[in-house]
Amino acid sequence: MLRVSIFGLGYVGCVSAACLAQDGHSVIGVDISSDKVAAVNAGKTPIIEKGLAELVASGVAESRLCATTDPVHAVLNSDISFVCVGTPSSDTGGLDLEYVRRVASQIGEALRAKDGWHTVTIRSTMLPGSTEEIILPLIESAAQKQANRDFGVCFNPEFLREGTALRDFYEPSRTVIGQREDRSGDLLERVYDKVNAPVVHTDVSTAEMVKYADNAFHGLKVVFGNEIGNICKALGLDSHAVMDIFIMDSKLNLSPVYLKPGYAFGGSCLPKDLRALIDRAAEMHLDVPLLRAVLKSNERQKQLGLEMIRRTRRKKIGVLGLSFKQGTDDLRESPIVELVETLVGKGYDVAVYDRNVSLSTLVGSNRAYIDRELPHLSVLMRTSLDELLEHAEVIVVTNKDPEFVKAVEGVNSNHIILDFVRLLEDSSNIHCKYEGICW
Repeated sequence: MLRVSIFGLGYVGCVSAACLAQDGHSVIGVDISSDKVAAVNAGKTPIIEKGLAELVASGVAESRLCATTDPVHAVLNSDISFVCVGTPSSDTGGLDLEYVRRVASQIGEALRAKDGWHTVTIRSTMLPGSTEEIILPLIESAAQKQANRDFGVCFNPEFLREGTALRDFYEPSRTVIGQREDRSGDLLERVYDKVNAPVVHTDVSTAEMVKYADNAFHGLKVVFGNEIGNICKALGLDSHAVMDIFIMDSKLNLSPVYLKPGYAFGGSCLPKDLRALIDRAAEMHLDVPLLRAVLKSNERQKQLGLEMIRRTRRKKIGVLGLSFKQGTDDLRESPIVELVETLVGKGYDVAVYDRNVSLSTLVGSNRAYIDRELPHLSVLMRTSLDELLEHAEVIVVTNKDPEFVKAVEGVNSNHIILDFVRLLEDSSNIHCKYEGICW
């Protein structure tokens, strides 16, 4: 078992810390947020993710997991450090690496006082070349030591999906280790001894690019499914019936994930990573019309949702779900947040219900995002489904929370339901006007 420090207690960091502690490693979480650190040390998770609360509580209770705001303490008391801080979009669409730079310098300063080998592993999503050209020099400068001789650097992309992160951690399609030398790569592989997946050792830049290839294709799949859905609806066809047949071809059409027609994609990965890849291509004078079209089509899907609401000619709107994905409280780049803000700006009377979203518990970049994009959210939130249904004339369904099924089945004939996710496969039991965005 290894001593591990994890910098950044957001989704990737917190899930990784809890899972590695569950596997028997000694884990120190590091974050600048004293609230997150206090939550972990109290055995509580600072984020909402199915099964995570139990793992955090168990790890703390068995003294395998703790947290601190002191990066030096964390590095001096661990063998390997994971960098899991955010890489948000810059104003131009590229990446803002401020948080990764800061952590790299902190780790380097700690390494200056440390004897013996230490491996630094980057998990934060960055464009190819970032580790070698930006992060590694920062660590070497702060540490006054040389990589490969005094310490190691790896890049280990994460493939965790919010809502299924624990399962994704233990059952990934593969574990990718980008390494500069074998010693660090072999040490990193030991960390994942209990993870059931093939291990791929490659160079650092290739490992960085794998995440972008994944996310660009995931965004493409969402848009492809939605565009097929829009055509099907115009032709009077059931788009889900069409795509159910389409995805039966596992040899050529790949997996069914992301291919069910619905609303726009969002979250802290797909939009940001597509923009960054397009921005990098532009810097190299490369034209990537398909990737640009993915974002354009995704924006169009948002406009279709808004147009559906406008056509109802009703002003009292109830929105079921606010986070970008069911089972999480992550509001960063949620297309639903953008929809709500637009509706409010156009004079609609909007109410929102999401049992996973509580303003009092939002912290870090998640809280900063909502304070910037929807500062009046507290006025819009409702504490119960009944309260929202009483307010709304039009109900907009944005995720498949099982709680919403009972709600929409109990509406009266005066309501209008606009379904962005196909909450119900069979809507014959709905006693009001019902319309799906792509069906």
